[in-house]
Amino acid sequence: MTQSSESGSSMSVITIRLTRELDDEPRYAITAVAARGGVTVNTIRRYEQYGLIERSTSTAGHLLYSEADIDRVQRIRRLVDDLGINLAGVAAILHLREQLLAVQRELFASRQSQTRR
Repeated sequence: MTQSSESGSSMSVITIRLTRELDDEPRYAITAVAARGGVTVNTIRRYEQYGLIERSTSTAGHLLYSEADIDRVQRIRRLVDDLGINLAGVAAILHLREQLLAVQRELFASRQSQTRR
């Protein structure tokens, strides 16, 4: 997050950079996600129970996760381990983050369409 202020104004404008779009293609087994996320398989299952991550099922019936899921697991782990937030709090934070990113995308699209006119 970067913060800048306009000259001649006491009002600060906070800009949150859109993170690169992560790959949503499910391709990782739960053990790979746990290893890359720095957690155990049981922790991944607990995150699923709380609705913090969702697994996909392949056509062969395998449970798979995406790069975006791995990023989410890492973000959850940081909130829990580094900040001491419980899983209910993590769920609220992640929900608000998704809403903020959606609004920011809409604002960006609106500004893009206005500059094209």
